[in-house]
Amino acid sequence: MQQHLIAVDLDGTLLTDDKEISLRNRNVLGKLRELGHQVVIATGRPYRASKVYYQELMLNTPIVNFNGALIHHPINPTSFQSKHTPLDKSLAKTIIETCEAFHVQNIMVEVMDEYYLRYRNKGFSNAFTLGQSPIEYGNLLEILREDPTSLLIHPEDSNHKELKDLLSDAHAEVIEQRSWGAPWNVIEIVKAGLNKAVGLKQISQYYQIPRERIIAFGDEDNDLEMIEYAGVGVAMENAISELKSIADEKTVTNEEDGVAQFLEERFNL
Repeated sequence: MQQHLIAVDLDGTLLTDDKEISLRNRNVLGKLRELGHQVVIATGRPYRASKVYYQELMLNTPIVNFNGALIHHPINPTSFQSKHTPLDKSLAKTIIETCEAFHVQNIMVEVMDEYYLRYRNKGFSNAFTLGQSPIEYGNLLEILREDPTSLLIHPEDSNHKELKDLLSDAHAEVIEQRSWGAPWNVIEIVKAGLNKAVGLKQISQYYQIPRERIIAFGDEDNDLEMIEYAGVGVAMENAISELKSIADEKTVTNEEDGVAQFLEERFNL
């Protein structure tokens, strides 16, 4: 069989609700790697929050982090042209000012694999720091000195939609906004034009694998472009309805090893 590129989202797709890779999923992806196929992670997470899964799968491929704002090869950086596309710092500060006016619960500013925090140990931050301390925390308008890779904003549930609409109206031409699923009502912002499909295209060209031999799995709105771009875009049963409507195929939920089940049938494993 010709070589395929298999791209997997993490949360809600490859991972169980307990944020683990099931034995079945791990074994199937390992078998496909042995058969010569390339397995790639495409996630909204920073690398520090996806490294453990990359290592668990024993991958030796590039990875898409921050929904395409960072595309890199963790093991062979000289063999693959890394691409980091940050937000402009002045634009980021304008967005932060708007968020401060809304009295959001917290703001995390990601710069590659480091980060700044508005408030330490508040809101969603504990779930994403992974024991790593921020560069600094406090008044982000004063302490932010670099162009950030992404912004994570944790608003109050009561004004989440209002804030998202306001940011869209003011900055639609220069930013991409994504909303996370449960349990965190988080808004993620990267530079306009970035998505997982951008990373997938670069990686497929690197391996010279045509679009029709790309299989991608996802469940949320940050997977839409990737699922549409792939030759075979697969939506999880637990995916949002919009993703299911554009997917070529569907599989069972992340709790039922949907990635493994689809690939077992597709490749006659």
